[in-house]
Amino acid sequence: MNILDKLKAGIATETVEDTYQVARDLAATLPEEAILTLEGDLGAGKTTFVKGLAQAWDIQEAVTSPTFNIYNIYQGTRQLAHMDAYRLEESPEIWDELMLEELIFPPFCLAIEWPSKLPFIPWPVTHRLQLTAQGEARHISLK
Repeated sequence: MNILDKLKAGIATETVEDTYQVARDLAATLPEEAILTLEGDLGAGKTTFVKGLAQAWDIQEAVTSPTFNIYNIYQGTRQLAHMDAYRLEESPEIWDELMLEELIFPPFCLAIEWPSKLPFIPWPVTHRLQLTAQGEARHISLK
């Protein structure tokens, strides 16, 4: 079974390393211009998942939540733009104000945490992921 089929069924991870592995497996299938949305409560593992993407693309820089920066850009074998929309106002103008359109074209893969703050994402999302915490374990699935 491939990673997309597994994610459609839902994957339970027991450790951070397990979550990294799911992200690395998905990273191997993503087109260059992929847009991922990562939904889930605080502590659900969204940033941990993005760290796994970064591992897959040999990004050496420490990946941290861009809550106050809005987005961080990382360079490895691919470029990863990691966005946290938690503090954004629900406004279509935000795309222009922050020049976010630049992040949806190659060479970037864009991973967006808290996409519910951006209900107007004007470009097709490659995969919508739902992450939930279940004690120490996490559950990751495609929506």
